[in-house]
Amino acid sequence: MGIYFDSKTAYTLYKRETKKPYFIDKSALIGELLPLVEEGGSYLCITRPRRFGKTMAANMIASFFSRACDASDIFDSLCIAREQTPSMLLHRNRYPVIHIPFNDMMYPCASYADYIWQIEEQLLLDLKAAYPQAGLEGVSSAAAALLKIYAADDSAQFLFVLDEWDFIFHQPFISEADKRAYLMYLRNLLKDRPYVLLAYMTGILPIAKYSSGSELNMFQEYTMASEERFSAYFGFTEEEVDLLFARHLSRNVIPAASAHIIQGSKFQGQANAVTREGLKGWYDGYHTKGGMRLYNPRSVVMALQNNNLGNYWTGSGPYDEIFHYIGQNVDAVRDDLALMVSGVPVPAKIREYAATSQNLSTKEEIFSAMVVYGFLNYENGKVSIPNQELMDKFVEMLQKEPSLGYVHRLAKESQRMLKATLAGDTNTMEEILTFVHNTEIPLLSYNHETELTAVVNLAYLAARDFYHIEREDKAGTGYVDFIFYPLANRNADCLILELKVDHSPDEAIQQIKEKHYALRFQGKLGEERYYTGRILGIGIGYQKKEKRHRCKVEVLQLM
Repeated sequence: MGIYFDSKTAYTLYKRETKKPYFIDKSALIGELLPLVEEGGSYLCITRPRRFGKTMAANMIASFFSRACDASDIFDSLCIAREQTPSMLLHRNRYPVIHIPFNDMMYPCASYADYIWQIEEQLLLDLKAAYPQAGLEGVSSAAAALLKIYAADDSAQFLFVLDEWDFIFHQPFISEADKRAYLMYLRNLLKDRPYVLLAYMTGILPIAKYSSGSELNMFQEYTMASEERFSAYFGFTEEEVDLLFARHLSRNVIPAASAHIIQGSKFQGQANAVTREGLKGWYDGYHTKGGMRLYNPRSVVMALQNNNLGNYWTGSGPYDEIFHYIGQNVDAVRDDLALMVSGVPVPAKIREYAATSQNLSTKEEIFSAMVVYGFLNYENGKVSIPNQELMDKFVEMLQKEPSLGYVHRLAKESQRMLKATLAGDTNTMEEILTFVHNTEIPLLSYNHETELTAVVNLAYLAARDFYHIEREDKAGTGYVDFIFYPLANRNADCLILELKVDHSPDEAIQQIKEKHYALRFQGKLGEERYYTGRILGIGIGYQKKEKRHRCKVEVLQLM
């Protein structure tokens, strides 16, 4: 058994995953690979954001095909056994597999030479140990060794499972010359080699930009935004999250006791219990080219394990990562950022290869990179913030980065705005909105209520710590612009906010009353009212001719 060749590592790791309570069977992916293995000379690359199950899938594929051990104890109970039994038995554990996790550095590396030497040296050691009669003494490259093995026995054809192919591009020591050398290494190892039966490769970055010539043009690339095939195997579908939530309930975890409780609280208590709706709000929001909705798999599993909806981003700081892209050209993206934080998707031309650029300068390049890395969702020609998990990080960025101008100012003033609203201090509310509008020259010209909505949303960012905020929520006989549900304190004030351009705040309040929006807090007939605090109707109007914001706050009475 070797480290990269005929290794049992993938089997061990994947078997552990299958025993976990929130494991999802994605083995149908293997069924789609079987025809490619039978054809031979097949190359495919799956690129997805981090934490979308690429490594687990790679371990599954390697453990299924590798001859290193018998994996029947895993796969006999998975869907591949039920759906592809004859083909499964023909192919399972029958092949020499070279499985290289490119993100696994066995020794510290200070240069590309150190990095690639580790991989080459270990693969050569594995091959020499497995083929002692192939005359590999003195052979100094894996490609040369594999060619000699094939020359001695043309039935020696290999499956390559290459995980996180672009890991090296994120290392501080890598140079442009190193990147070119790495591409040539992969080309020499894989392209037009008779020993390649299947090359299955994963990563974050698209290979098309790097391989602009002929280095890796043998790969068919499958991205979330450009290709529908294989989409269901990376991320959780709606049906899979339904299944996981049912498991969660069956494990004696008590869900939220009342349907009135809104998920997402940062406080301890009953509102932290996981609900199906909460999972959707926090971790859904990604879409494939065909429109399939996908959840962030790692975050869903962590939320169910901990019985808590929260932010499970890994790494040193997602806020810093997000600003790394935004900061490349703040002026180009500031207004679109304000709209997205308000929940409004914005048009964008996404070119995934732009994510590989070292100098992101245009809005399209910045948003393209953020889509590739999973910070934004792309659907129907528009980008948006996918879910609450990432929205929290965008909000954190807005509150910390002065370079964002009026967007930052509004975010910083949001605590004062909430306090003034609860106190009915309309003078302070108008002052905050007017000050920001008059001291900046934003593209938000208030030609539509959408733009006013974006600014008002920023002005109430601090309220997210205490309220679950819904836009255009069904209430009474219509849809209210904003409705604020208290998170932890059922005695806190409930807020209903209606916006008007070229209409008065009195007209906004009148609409709230006439359409009975306050009924949203009353609960079902015969039930005790869950929210017991005041219900405040908030009207905000903007007169374009006068360039003036006017506000009104009124305590509403339930019928």
